[in-house]
Amino acid sequence: MANHASVFSENIVIALNTVYTMWLREMLRFKRSKSRIIGSLATPLFFLVILGTAFNSSFQMRSGGQTDIGFLAPGIIGMAILFSSLMGGVSIIWDREFGFLKEILIAPVPRFFVALGRALGGVTTAMIQGTLIMLVAFAIGVEYQSCLGMAASVGVMLLIGLGFIGLGIALASYVESHEGFQMIMTFITMPVLLLSGAFFRISDLPSWLKTLVYLDPLTYGIMALRYTLMGETEIPIHICIAVLFLFAAATIGLGGYMFQKAKV
Repeated sequence: MANHASVFSENIVIALNTVYTMWLREMLRFKRSKSRIIGSLATPLFFLVILGTAFNSSFQMRSGGQTDIGFLAPGIIGMAILFSSLMGGVSIIWDREFGFLKEILIAPVPRFFVALGRALGGVTTAMIQGTLIMLVAFAIGVEYQSCLGMAASVGVMLLIGLGFIGLGIALASYVESHEGFQMIMTFITMPVLLLSGAFFRISDLPSWLKTLVYLDPLTYGIMALRYTLMGETEIPIHICIAVLFLFAAATIGLGGYMFQKAKV
């Protein structure tokens, strides 16, 4: 029994070290890529400032009020996390093309923990970007309901990031070319973003379009962010958290499974 317990504890330590090593590698890559940091912040801030100003001066909601910069801020944060998380799968394709992935998978550890470490690394970078955008939005005049709500929004960012990076890893494990992955990501990101309620209220939509909006997992992330940051939501917060949790669990499991089956 003692030997079995010792072997089990050693396996746990090896698995945790694997997860940490892959997470640390993703962090170092993000830290050294200054252009990636700048680019990941520039586009969301452009949307926030330019689009927010244009919407505020040009559009008014049927239910009353305007689509101002405060309304758009949670949607822009969600957009940044969506893009960053899905594109986290690109590193798998690069590592496969340069032969690094084969070297990693020689290690006597289950592939799932390698995928988990990559996922946590990608989610951490997405959360950093989302938090920076949240703080910059606050600096330029967006009023959040409380500091506690801002802290709670980081947990929402975690769930959103886990869900979409799991999907990114699954697709990157299946698609063998960088170009093919980029095409699939473009095909996925725009419908997911545009149907998420990031730029409009769900209550103003026709019924057939609402159905598509409710099938979009990012919708629940945007609504949860809007609740934690602004104190309003069109979907009950407990439903949002439950859907995000189930989506994250499903895609992380799928990503781990596809990564185990991936050809190197």
